[in-house]
Amino acid sequence: MKFTVVLHPEKDGGYSVSVPALPGCYSQGETKEGALANIREAIELHLEVLKKRGKSLPGEIVESVEVAV
Repeated sequence: MKFTVVLHPEKDGGYSVSVPALPGCYSQGETKEGALANIREAIELHLEVLKKRGKSLPGEIVESVEVAV
């Protein structure tokens, strides 16, 4: 499966990461690479928990639109 993730630069350095298709699935890292590795693991664990609880695995329903300002 593939999911869109959103990297949020932190003011003190590093990144926090969210997964719009998986509410509550967040992670962080000191570098972009570290944050992406951590969110990959968080996604895997999140999906395992959903599966164990008998919940359906979500499909990605994210629309990305550019807005000119």
